[in-house]
Amino acid sequence: MGQQPNELTPGAGPWHRWGYELRQFREARRLSQRALARKALIDRSHLGRFERAERPVPRHAAVVLDQALDAADALVRGWDEAALQAPQDGSVIASRAETATHGANVRSHGANSMGPLAAKGFEQAVSLGDDADTVVVPARIQGRILFVPVPRRVVLASGLAGLAATTVPATTAMADTELATMGSPFEHFAQLRRVIIQTDNLIGPRHVLPALQQHLASLSARRRAARGVDAMQLLALETRYEELAGWFAQDIGDERSAHGHTAKALDASHITGDSDLTAYILARKAQLALDTGHPADAFGLATAARRTARPGSRLEVIAVLHEAHAHAVLGEGREAHRAYETALALLGRADSDGVWGSWLDTAYVNTARARSLAALGAYEQAAADFDNAIAMLPPAYRRDRGVYLARAARAHAGTGNMSLAARIGAQAVGIAAETGSARIFHQLDHLDQALAPASGEDGVAEFRASLTVSSCTPPDRPARTVWR
Repeated sequence: MGQQPNELTPGAGPWHRWGYELRQFREARRLSQRALARKALIDRSHLGRFERAERPVPRHAAVVLDQALDAADALVRGWDEAALQAPQDGSVIASRAETATHGANVRSHGANSMGPLAAKGFEQAVSLGDDADTVVVPARIQGRILFVPVPRRVVLASGLAGLAATTVPATTAMADTELATMGSPFEHFAQLRRVIIQTDNLIGPRHVLPALQQHLASLSARRRAARGVDAMQLLALETRYEELAGWFAQDIGDERSAHGHTAKALDASHITGDSDLTAYILARKAQLALDTGHPADAFGLATAARRTARPGSRLEVIAVLHEAHAHAVLGEGREAHRAYETALALLGRADSDGVWGSWLDTAYVNTARARSLAALGAYEQAAADFDNAIAMLPPAYRRDRGVYLARAARAHAGTGNMSLAARIGAQAVGIAAETGSARIFHQLDHLDQALAPASGEDGVAEFRASLTVSSCTPPDRPARTVWR
């Protein structure tokens, strides 16, 4: 006779109610705690404590469990309600980064076998006490290329020490003596940020983000030691660092960190009173919401960015572009086309402020529109526009080239030209492996699914094999593709 489960007390409080709902979903799916633990990559002992409200529940654990149980976001919504209703006594492990995710998709559910990627390590129990120390890596799971948060100790146990060391560095603030002897801290950190931006597109954020995080910790320490105007100047610069860290985290597939850094940047922008900076970060949050599958949220954020931006500024154009793509993803083609026409008109008379959106031009708007055309199913025009964008892109923008190639390949697949799509996609695979860019991998995953029914056509099988090799190879060890 099996062991009787402990009785739950959903009326005892919000987390007891959440634990009760977790058990209800688990039992409805006929899963034991052990089976759910394997599926969600969570320590089995934690699940019982979650159900009995004996252990704090990290939000991303709720996301993973919701997906593993096909709960249609019910557990995530329940977590958010519990977090609002629970007393603020530290009873929930919920960092600012976690609560800012508004439904970020941590796609690590349903993974019983990881193939070549740390297969032995995943047989071990994964302790949620190690959650903050994770590496996000791409892997093919049940036919999809997904980004999986892997506990660092599991990566180390699997022999991928180089990956762990590269991706999750220790970030320490400068010593007091170093802070005291630094000449102009603002100029020092501003110059470092410029160098990081120049380096990013060539080698990718997976290699650049650790350095940025180290400098961000040092900048934050220097800002806390400063007073008056100096402190406010450094806070404005720290805000830009946080926004850039959010962008890098998004590009390597770490959506939780991306939302956290961007939320911190938005908070800091309000403190500085810089409305331009606030408008820009609102636009970035709109972009992040779009890329993580929340177009309705993205439209609201883009509208807020446009409302905050100075009329006639390039920030207004950026906000309209995000509104346009949100319309496209929502299937509102007429509104999307109208918004792009508005963006072009605004760009034609926008000021040249030099700080925000200096990269905006007609070619950029047309490339953004190509992405929306693909979302609307207008693949012929999207493919032509992406091909033009790739031809005009400077060689130094290697990571962006990979993004454009992957999107162009998906558009060509939409037209039915599977062989051409496979050839273009294969070019993006190498860049994805070099940079570890989640944006490229996500596009290649869509392409992979589109090409799956056409595996017999020229180059398709080779492309899919090379993608599998690249997605299961540590990003600091470039993959050897099967086909070139």
